Order: sequence, then structure tokens, then C-alpha cells
Amino acid sequence: MNDRPARAIRGATTVENDTPEQIRHATRELLETIVTRNGISSADVISAIFTVTHDLTSEFPAHAARELGWLDVPLLCTLEIPVPGSLPKCIRVLLHVESRASRADIRHVYLHDAQGLRPDLPA
Repeated sequence: MNDRPARAIRGATTVENDTPEQIRHATRELLETIVTRNGISSADVISAIFTVTHDLTSEFPAHAARELGWLDVPLLCTLEIPVPGSLPKCIRVLLHVESRASRADIRHVYLHDAQGLRPDLPA
């Protein structure tokens, strides 16, 4: 029996242009930062759900996770609801991980323009 509970970690980032390279780079940066700040490894990741805004169509963010070696992690990509005034060119992720960290100790990560989504969190 596993003695590490499941936790959820949120993150978001933005890109300047809708190119496969920028989407992969931004997604890798986001995932690597989440892993580092939370002291986890890809082996701790149960699954990842990615969303992108409607103005990002050139690449799946999951491609970047596969490039990082997340080969046995279930990944899902989907579009966000197109809400007027929402942050453009945004990639979001919800990671489900195994971690002994308390919910209060989990570090959610918001990079670049996405920092404005959670100004209550440290940069």
C-alpha cells in the first residue's frame, strides 16, 4: 500500500507567439519549475491535464512532457473556455502527484504573464 497521498499542483505560463518551439519551451520550463519547487520527480507524477487558450494551436503541451521523459504519465490536452478578457496565449497544467507534502506546502507555479493570475503567490 502506498503511504504517500495524492496532491494536486497547479501551474500556468504564457508564450509570445504560437509556435511549436515556444509552446514546448514554455511547457518544459513550467514543468521543470514545478518539479524543482516541490521536490518531486517525474516518477511522482500520476497524471497531467493541460489546457491552452484558443489562440494556441500549433503544438500540444503534452509533447514537451514527453520530451522530458514523462513516457508513462497519462497526459491530456484540452482547450479552455473562451472567456472575454482572459489571459491570451496561456498554457495551464494541473498535475496529480504522490507527495508527503501537506496541501499548504505545495508550491503552485505561475510564470511570465501568468503571474498576474495568482498575484497572491510568490514569483
